[in-house]
Amino acid sequence: MTTTVTDLYPSRGATEVSTPRKDPVVWSAPGAPGPIATGELEAFERDGFLAVDQIIGPDEVPVYQRELERLVTDPDIRADERSIIEPKSKEIRSVFEVHKISEVFANLVRDERVVGRARQILGSDVYVHQSRINVKPGFGASGFYWHSDFETWHAEDGLPNMRTVSVSIALTENYDTNGGLMIMPGSHRTFLGCAGATPKDNYKQSLQMQDAGTPSDEALTAMAGEYGIKLFTGKAGSATWFDCNCMHGSGDNITPFPRSNVFIVFNSVENAAVEPFAAPIRRPEFIGARDFTPVP
Repeated sequence: MTTTVTDLYPSRGATEVSTPRKDPVVWSAPGAPGPIATGELEAFERDGFLAVDQIIGPDEVPVYQRELERLVTDPDIRADERSIIEPKSKEIRSVFEVHKISEVFANLVRDERVVGRARQILGSDVYVHQSRINVKPGFGASGFYWHSDFETWHAEDGLPNMRTVSVSIALTENYDTNGGLMIMPGSHRTFLGCAGATPKDNYKQSLQMQDAGTPSDEALTAMAGEYGIKLFTGKAGSATWFDCNCMHGSGDNITPFPRSNVFIVFNSVENAAVEPFAAPIRRPEFIGARDFTPVP
């Protein structure tokens, strides 16, 4: 018997549609225990993001840097369908499902400094909806255009509600010049349903260069005028937590300084994926998980 799930956030129709957020931002009860201080949690609810100066220590950073280097130089990993290749340089851009490929990154996912924050924000046990390492070497690595992750995860993966949070942990220093993460503070309060149908196997193109699920210039101009843009910088080991519906993106890296990070998406076990809301087929499980086992 198929259960019908109401589509609270229509997207990929004939026109662009703006919908007020219908879900909480912080799902845990006030005063619930966890590693995030009350004031920081309130700021996350207001802005949609939280910057942590050092989520992993300086002595730990080289461990993850070596593992990243091992993965992107392994010919077997390069040949794996979970690796995305940069169109221009032909180098590895991302490796998905990294917590299943690497025990080093699996341990990071289970680290209480990481998963504890996710549980506190989402108010439940969590599972990994997606994980990947992103590699932005110097001299021309391309960026990620403005988008809301939830728009894609809802339309193409079938996540019903905005009960998902991401963390980007820097493995190299993030300068204000090497293609760092940009977020529009407060944009998580409004869902922008994008225009245009989802092509079959859209993920094959979108992971290199987005098309479907991309906001219009007019909508982005209005949102940037209302919310502004925050650029994140920080040492290796710093982290940015952000709500699934934040409008965000990053520019090309034309500097000599590489920018690499590990990106982990935690979803509430109470928000398990159903069928896609606006796509002909599901994306592969290494991009949108169908194993809802909680992180231990």
